[in-house]
Amino acid sequence: MPFCQLSFRVGIRKAGLAVEVKTLGDAIRKRRIELGIRQRDAAEQIGCDLASVANWELNRTRPRITHMASVTRFLGGDPFPNCGTLAERLVSHRTAHGMTQKAFANELGIDASTLARWESEEREPTGRFVTLLTRALDAKR
Repeated sequence: MPFCQLSFRVGIRKAGLAVEVKTLGDAIRKRRIELGIRQRDAAEQIGCDLASVANWELNRTRPRITHMASVTRFLGGDPFPNCGTLAERLVSHRTAHGMTQKAFANELGIDASTLARWESEEREPTGRFVTLLTRALDAKR
């Protein structure tokens, strides 16, 4: 399944050393430091526990899909770059908004297996579905 990797050029400073932000965990840490808050405060804002934020920042784990909408709000926007292919954009958009394939498919009015095939590039949407997806991706930015 295609998935966009984070690609931030902005760094964070710790003890005078620049740190490149390469992962979602790095982005969460960078934002927390910019806000001048503790991991405990970030966890409260996101709606998770302290251990989750610590593990994300250490890149041990990634946020669950159920936390992604809150993480996106905490970061101040979509943490994923604009991806190249439609499949990558679908996965990025759905994930950033904390939606499962089933939930996003229901919102679009299509079958979840159809969305899964589009996201895996097994199939490409055609006709009215291209317009439907374009509107959906542009509407929730």
